[in-house]
Amino acid sequence: MTLPSAHDLALAVERRTAARLLLAHPLVTSDGPHADLFPLIRRHADWLGRRFQQVLGYRLLVDSSYARLFKAGLGAGSGHRLERSTGTLFSPHTYACLALALSVLVTAPEQLLLSQLVADIRAAAADAGIELEETGRAAGKRPLVAALRLLVEWGVLIETEGQVAALAQDAGGEALITVDRELARVVVAGPLAQARDGADLVRRAADPGFGGPRTYVRRMLVETPVVHLDELTDAERDWLRTRQRREAQAFSEILGLEMEIRAEGVALMDPEDELTDLHLPGTGTVAQAALLLVERLVEQLRPQEPGHPATGGTLVIGVTVPDGLVDEVLAGLIAEYGQRSNWQRGYLEDLPALREAVLDLLARMRLMARAGRLRAEGDGLPERYAEDAPEGRTVTDVRGARPGGDGWVLLAAAARYATHVTMRPATATGKGADVQEELPL
Repeated sequence: MTLPSAHDLALAVERRTAARLLLAHPLVTSDGPHADLFPLIRRHADWLGRRFQQVLGYRLLVDSSYARLFKAGLGAGSGHRLERSTGTLFSPHTYACLALALSVLVTAPEQLLLSQLVADIRAAAADAGIELEETGRAAGKRPLVAALRLLVEWGVLIETEGQVAALAQDAGGEALITVDRELARVVVAGPLAQARDGADLVRRAADPGFGGPRTYVRRMLVETPVVHLDELTDAERDWLRTRQRREAQAFSEILGLEMEIRAEGVALMDPEDELTDLHLPGTGTVAQAALLLVERLVEQLRPQEPGHPATGGTLVIGVTVPDGLVDEVLAGLIAEYGQRSNWQRGYLEDLPALREAVLDLLARMRLMARAGRLRAEGDGLPERYAEDAPEGRTVTDVRGARPGGDGWVLLAAAARYATHVTMRPATATGKGADVQEELPL
């Protein structure tokens, strides 16, 4: 066997670094936050373009000043959510402001005043029959300011003189804005010209096309914390079962990710903990409360004899969370840890708000989910999609692996996050509990 040379090893590291950067940051500019790594993308553009297309069906466009990886979605409810600088999630109105701004900027002059840009956005809204919130007062301007600040962060807008935040001033501020029209054109990744409306755009973007089950499963593995088997069709489960070992090696070589295979599903783990926008365990009230809640729920709801149909067992991917149990556990956690760990007062005094934030985080981590129809039952599939496994092939039976009906379901991956907690007195920095993850169960 011939060992790889030092040059080959260095080449592989460069390509992996560039691929990981694009996966985490699909828009990279030559003068942006990751400018130091932009030359790597340029140097390996051809290889990266081929690999992203072959493996994930993503198109890569590399220009002299930017690189854009056109990712595809995974369907409704699976997108990356945008946030304001305060951490507040974008509202539907803020998304509308962002879309309207982009529609104006693709044909805007190279430079214009902020007041003119706002006027053009309002005109575009009127043409589209969209009613913008009143922008005469500071509160009404915040969604538009948030959208424009994001475009500045992406490099689409450059604050040549003044800042877009001046718009939020009561008296109304002014600024001179430089527009990168080319970046404005490549921000949107979905097939806009083909879509009838927003929902149709989401469905079309999630269609893996000729790649079919192979491409969709790979996207699921890369873009989500964990893939449970009942989130896949028969054809997708069949492909994953026959290819998972080879896929594990490929993802390790291309992205440096390690595949963990369980009876209930598969997850790609990142030893560097870089390719995620979600962190659990994590800091802050919501992350700590979520981890403690999972520990208690796993302890109370763990199925007695889970197994696998191949060995005569019963596959359990999810169990019902009884009504009221989440509130009961969270109230107990507030009493036990809240004050000593210096949790945010707003959450200590508002249990429904804490519950909503915690369940949202756990759902995005795919540790809990709302009960409902699943992909294995045909939910959310594109038209003419290959749903069934090839004739004569036996796939894992996932019927009844998680309960239906209403309410919340605790998913199998939650067992990874059963914890052991030690307490320290809260300090002036606001840090309290040490939350330590145990080995997978």
